[in-house]
Amino acid sequence: MIEKILVPLDGSRLAECVLPFVQKIGTKLEAEIALVSVTNRTQGYWPFEDISRPNEIRLVPQAACSMEEHASKYLNSAAKNLEDNGLKVSKEVICGKTAQEIIFYANDNHCDLIVVSAHGRGGLNKLTHGSTTARILKSASIPVTIIRPPR
Repeated sequence: MIEKILVPLDGSRLAECVLPFVQKIGTKLEAEIALVSVTNRTQGYWPFEDISRPNEIRLVPQAACSMEEHASKYLNSAAKNLEDNGLKVSKEVICGKTAQEIIFYANDNHCDLIVVSAHGRGGLNKLTHGSTTARILKSASIPVTIIRPPR
């Protein structure tokens, strides 16, 4: 039984082409839709004031998410039509490596299906040269549906 469908979105029209399919299948199965956007982790330095050493500030390396606020707004926008059609939608912005984080999310959140899009160019050649979709397909422990965009 499919109760939770994971839909990774990256802000592109290509990724969004899966939404009509997800809406139909989600409605039919009464499944929750989990929209996820993975942003890059950027390294930076932040000032750190050590109270044991007054008047001294040092820079400490720290990672931060890039485009997190933008991705959150985007997911809210992408979810609107699904929610307006009565579907339960969760939204999450994650930092890290895209394919790896999608697999982690699917496992940690008990997803039953991943729906992704693919360019449809290059056939097996594309799958063997490291696309995100190929990495998800190779590593997922649950079914993956790949939607080819309309031409």
